[in-house]
Amino acid sequence: MNNKEFISDLTNRTQYNNREVTSLVNAVVSVITNELTEENTVAIQGFGTFEVKKKLERVLFNPITKQRMLVPPKMTVSFKPNTSLKDRVKQNQSEESGDF
Repeated sequence: MNNKEFISDLTNRTQYNNREVTSLVNAVVSVITNELTEENTVAIQGFGTFEVKKKLERVLFNPITKQRMLVPPKMTVSFKPNTSLKDRVKQNQSEESGDF
């Protein structure tokens, strides 16, 4: 599902028009982005948790050139799904796999 399909689906499920839904989605993404930029954790009940993690510096070895390279530390964004979301996905997957 791309952004246009997502907005269309939300428009069909709610009483809001396409412009209002687009504005709401943009606002939610903006808030999440701002919080993660400040290295805060964002937990959405029933969905999951977004958090910023720091990857430590490490040494990589290129087996072809026999050269070692230092990879600097960096910040990454991770998502941990809520247990209820995981269960729903597993349930849906088991229902689909049983349709042989």
